[in-house]
Formats: sequence, C-alpha cells, structure tokens
Amino acid sequence: MLLLTCPAHLQRLEGALRRSLPLALPVYGAVMNINRGNPGKFEVVVDSWPDFGAALARQSGEMPVDDCYRNMHGAFYRDVGAYRALLETPGCLRWDTAFHIFGLQEGVATVSQAIAGTKGIELEISDYYTYMHPDPSTMPEPRLDPDVRVSSVSPAHVDLLNETWTYGGNARSRRYLAEVLSRFPSVGLQDGTGQLLCWVLTDPFGTGAHGYTLPTHRRRGHMQAAMVLAARRAQARGFPTFGHTATGNLPMQRLQEELGHQRLPGLCHFVLHNPSLGRAGP
Repeated sequence: MLLLTCPAHLQRLEGALRRSLPLALPVYGAVMNINRGNPGKFEVVVDSWPDFGAALARQSGEMPVDDCYRNMHGAFYRDVGAYRALLETPGCLRWDTAFHIFGLQEGVATVSQAIAGTKGIELEISDYYTYMHPDPSTMPEPRLDPDVRVSSVSPAHVDLLNETWTYGGNARSRRYLAEVLSRFPSVGLQDGTGQLLCWVLTDPFGTGAHGYTLPTHRRRGHMQAAMVLAARRAQARGFPTFGHTATGNLPMQRLQEELGHQRLPGLCHFVLHNPSLGRAGP
C-alpha cells in the first residue's frame, strides 16, 4: 500500500482516473480536490505505483470510531484482486470502526462482503443510480421567481440541513454538513427575507449532493434551477457533473433525465461497515 503525496504523482493519477471515467468517478472527484488545494483534507492510497490496480480516497487523519459520515472512502479498481489485497493490507482500514466504502463497480460490494464474512463484521449495503451530465452548457436556462435570489449555503444554515436530511439529525451528521458547507461549493435559493428554500451541495468527492427543497416551496422549479446552476459552476471549475439518486426517488430521476443527465449502467454501492457503531451515540 502506498500513500501518494508527491504532487506530480497525484497529477498523474488524476489523468489516469480521467481515462477510466465514469467508473473512476468516486475517486476522481476527490483527487481533483486534492490537486486544487485539498479543501477536504483528503488523501489517496493505491496498491502500487505507477501501475496501480486499485485506489481508495478518504479523509486524512484519525476518525472517531462511530463517525460513518466523515469516515467515507471512494473506491476504484482495475483489478478486483488488487482491490481486495489493498483493503486487507494492515493499516489501510480500521475494521473496528463504522465506515463507508462506495463505488460504481460490483466488487466494491462483493469484496466487502467476502472480507466481512471472515472478520464477522456486519454490513449494510445501499444501492443508488448514478447520473452524469455530458455537457452542462446545454442545460436549459434556469427560471426563477422575481423574489428568489441565488446564493451559496452558509454554515449558519447547518441546523436546517441537518434536520431535513433523511440520514441526518444527530451531532455527527451536523459536523459533517458543517465541514461540507465551509469547504466546498454550494447553491442555495432564498426568498426576499433570506429564508433558504432550496439547496444543492457539493461533497468531498465532487458529487452533487444533498439536494432538497422545503415542502411548502416544491413544484415551482426551484430544484431544476439549483441543479442547473450547480452543474454549470462545476463545469466552470473543470469538474464532472454527477450525483447519486435513490432507486426509489422517481421525481429526482425524472428531473435529471429532463435536464439531460444520463443514467450510468449498473448501480453505485454504498457499503456501511459496522452499522451498529454508526448508530451509537447522539
């Protein structure tokens, strides 16, 4: 296992991952952020260099045992055997903590299942569709009500986001959201009083995430406008426009398809290891 720290090596890795899109998206976005100031304080490990067979992107430093929000790993492999060997390398993962690994390849789930079986570790696997837009400049112009203004989402809004997030509502999710808001781009729509109506965030992996519209302000085109603005801003920074959508979220799937997003083949697997630890505590 090698931790890549040399800027030249990280630039070379970014180019290699770009040639492996879209399967490499979970690691590619994180490496792009690392190479542009590393606002998320991330790192990437590979099984070997320069001819790597697997790569894992994650936040650097020690994570709390129960924090499965920040203890998130994006995975990509060229060889599933190399990927399993990387995960089993001592020091690569702390198997006694709550952590996620996610990726667009089937082995992301099956390798975790195989290792968990030998270690007696509990898993929860959630599958999502991944949508990617080929060219956000072709998206329709956003239409906003005259009293709606565009802003970024301030860290001052973290409690609202935490309360409305399906997977939030606790101190760890609040800490995670506060970090995302302070480190990465976001788009928010506010009314004339400054009330936040709708928002789309960008997570540490370059993903368009946490899209939400307050229930009383839905069916007014707010989410469509926010998604277009977020996609164009990502394109201006050189980032791909992509996001993960729950398989049962038909309205969001329809909206993305109307805007020209393409659903990638297969599923994105989010594998939560030791979920009982992740549910412990406030």
